[in-house]
This record gives sequence, C-alpha cells and structure tokens, in this order.
Amino acid sequence: MTYVIASPCIDKKDRACVDECPVDAIYEGERTLYINPDECVDCGACEVVCPQLAIFYEDDLPPEERDFVDIQVQFFAKVGNLGGASRVGPLGYDEPRVADWPSQA
Repeated sequence: MTYVIASPCIDKKDRACVDECPVDAIYEGERTLYINPDECVDCGACEVVCPQLAIFYEDDLPPEERDFVDIQVQFFAKVGNLGGASRVGPLGYDEPRVADWPSQA
C-alpha cells in the first residue's frame, strides 16, 4: 500500500507535500503531482501538509477517487522509476486521464 494524490490536486499543485517528503518520491506532472509507489515509505508526512486535502492512504481513498491508484501506477509505468523527483524536476507529462480532466483552475 502507498499514498495517492487524487483529483483535488489537479491544476492546484501546492507542492507543500514535495517539500515535506523525506524520500523525494513526489513527482510533478503538467497538471498534478504523483507519488511513486516504489519510492514512498508510507510515512504520511505528505498527507498532513496538503492544503487541498488531495492525499490519501490507498485504503482510505473515497470511492470516487479510486481510479487514482491506477492513474499513479500508469504514470510511473510510462515515465519509469527515476530515482528521486528533485533530480528530474517537472516532467511535463500527465497520465492521459489527468490530461483530459476538466479544468479546475
């Protein structure tokens, strides 16, 4: 299990979670942030600082946000395991379902 960033982050990307993550596992897409499940250590530090209330432990995701587990998995299937978000910076890519999400700006 891991933490997941859900739809409230789309077009918001506050980044407080990025600064709080002790293992540099939160990557920046074009419209949202993504937690790499292979790098996340399940500490929960990101969840408590998110002003958008967009981060959930996988088992605690609201039913309407369950697709974000697969969205996160598919995002990293495409971009790969990059070994730390700060090394690569913003990726300029979103999983297609996020890219097609109605604007929340």
